[in-house]
Amino acid sequence: MFESVSIGGKGETQAVVFGIFKGGTLDAVARAMDRDGSIARAAARADCTGDLGRIAEAYPTGKGAPGRVLLVGLGDRAKFKPVMLRTAAGAVGRRLAQTKDTRVSIELAALLSDRAQKGARTKPDFAGRLFGEGLGLIAWNYDRLKGKGSGERPKRTALQVRSSDAAFTRGLEEGLGLAASTNIARDLSETPPNIATTNYIAAQARAMAKKTGLSCRVFSGDELEKERFTGLINVGKASENKPCMIRLEWAGARGSKRAGKHSQPLVLVGKTMTYDTGGLSIKPTPGMAGMKRDKDGGCAVIGAMHAIATVIKPARRVVALLAVAENSISDEAYRPDDVITFRNGVSVEVTNTDAEGRLVLADALIWACEKESPAAVVDIATLTGGVVTALGSTFAGLFCDDDRLRARLERAMETTGERFWRLPHDQEYRDMMKSQVADILNSNPNRKAHPIQGAAFLSYFVEPKVPWAHLDIAGVHASDGDSGCFVKGPTGWGVRLLAQLAAD
Repeated sequence: MFESVSIGGKGETQAVVFGIFKGGTLDAVARAMDRDGSIARAAARADCTGDLGRIAEAYPTGKGAPGRVLLVGLGDRAKFKPVMLRTAAGAVGRRLAQTKDTRVSIELAALLSDRAQKGARTKPDFAGRLFGEGLGLIAWNYDRLKGKGSGERPKRTALQVRSSDAAFTRGLEEGLGLAASTNIARDLSETPPNIATTNYIAAQARAMAKKTGLSCRVFSGDELEKERFTGLINVGKASENKPCMIRLEWAGARGSKRAGKHSQPLVLVGKTMTYDTGGLSIKPTPGMAGMKRDKDGGCAVIGAMHAIATVIKPARRVVALLAVAENSISDEAYRPDDVITFRNGVSVEVTNTDAEGRLVLADALIWACEKESPAAVVDIATLTGGVVTALGSTFAGLFCDDDRLRARLERAMETTGERFWRLPHDQEYRDMMKSQVADILNSNPNRKAHPIQGAAFLSYFVEPKVPWAHLDIAGVHASDGDSGCFVKGPTGWGVRLLAQLAAD
């Protein structure tokens, strides 16, 4: 949509954005600007419905008047929720991409701060953050791989935004920062597997860490053997692109009692399969297309660590573990019927090489529990097709039996709008994973409770005393079309949720 979106400085404002509720009236700032009555007339037109994201325009005249005023609908005031501001921002962003206005003032603070709004009242800094997120998310584009066959690239504007309300402007800046981190994850997701190899992911993690002040360590080659990363070794051995484990760390804000190497960190774990053929249990062609996005859990963790280092800057230490591999086919490939034993002593009978993500995640979960002394562990993965069948593309699946951790994730969800639905854990599901020749199976062929199978398998690699949550994002990590503040393609789901969790 845009070449960039940033906080604007000096210069004449070309367009101003106001909000309006269904059946509502202009706020005080809009009325004060409306010297020629054009904004009031626009608000009275039939096309100014106030429906969420619906835009009506006015063209004020006179000295100092902006060339364009956008009245963006915020929906029914009684049903308004702040997260709707992202959708409104998406609509505004789409329109500004068409009009090519580059210096825009966002004037929503007065409307949302008005005591008359009752339940719709929203603090200016929070409102600004949400609107900034929406503008930054809709700005994403990925056309760097288009060549001469596509003709001339579209000319995109560099959008500058600001507000007369200082708190709203601060929020805008924070929201744009969070969106930029999310867009890093989307860029990585969209990058094809011949480019985004395992080494490429490691290089991107190192570069990001160096730029943001994170520490980074990459385990590869003999180090994988030394540390007994059994899942990565077996899943990745058929590919010429060798597996690795990436560890990123935010050391905590300076001077904080929660910082320091002896404090307990929040640990984020990401499944990062750069491509998944299914291995010897090969996928059919329709199922293989799009498997470049099987790394989206890890992409979300990378984006979240960027946000943590550049925007959130929490007091607590945060550690990220990315289990990176390519599931390919060769005479080196692991097989159905293989039995592999993990670092924690659990043996696994392989029944399906296309259930590989849980094998590499197991390595990271064991390491997190044994080596990091975590306050909590959250893993995020495009793990099962079953969660898409169960929840579609509306909710991610959450598995978490720790009440405190789940409550914190729910609070983060309310802020970020990245929604999940809790699915059950139970010993019966763990028993479904039992094997006759090893401790457990990596996939039960009966396919019952398919998304729960994945979580049940992972539970064997998390110490019972460690608060743990598993997020299955297979249904929400990409969008099939343009909607709200997203365009067709990867959504970066989880970046803002995990960053907000770290901020809590």
